[in-house]
Amino acid sequence: MTDGRSWEGNWKVRLYERIRDRGYDSLTSFAEARPTASLAALAKELGPDDIAGVQVYSGLLAEAERRKQVTRLVRSLLVRELWACLPKGWPAVRDDANRFKVAKALGLWSSLIPTTHEKRVEQARAALRATPPPPGWRPLGPDDALLLTLLPDEEA
Repeated sequence: MTDGRSWEGNWKVRLYERIRDRGYDSLTSFAEARPTASLAALAKELGPDDIAGVQVYSGLLAEAERRKQVTRLVRSLLVRELWACLPKGWPAVRDDANRFKVAKALGLWSSLIPTTHEKRVEQARAALRATPPPPGWRPLGPDDALLLTLLPDEEA
């Protein structure tokens, strides 16, 4: 969590300076080198006191839109939420506690989705609930076979 300084000055310039200082040419390449890290963790790595997760998200979305790779970003955001909410992978037991963890992951993911992809994400969520992945499933990145089935790369 930042102390409020993340919005001071030109945060976009600051964000991209930090990316370049770490040897990356884009925020996307920085994030893809850490495919399971949350947006908050990425922000903390870039500047624990003056970069916020929402700023990382904003930059990633802008880059994805320019590259016409929004669907890939959507998949990567799901990976990040699954790792944060289901650290042991997809639960084997469908009890109330595990249903809550799954709902939390899917709900947080859904809150990040651009309007262009809302319908497809709704369908993906329904598919995950109707036919859950195998117990322990944790995608390692946006190119996971199951994720590609749920959200293929065609842009919406």
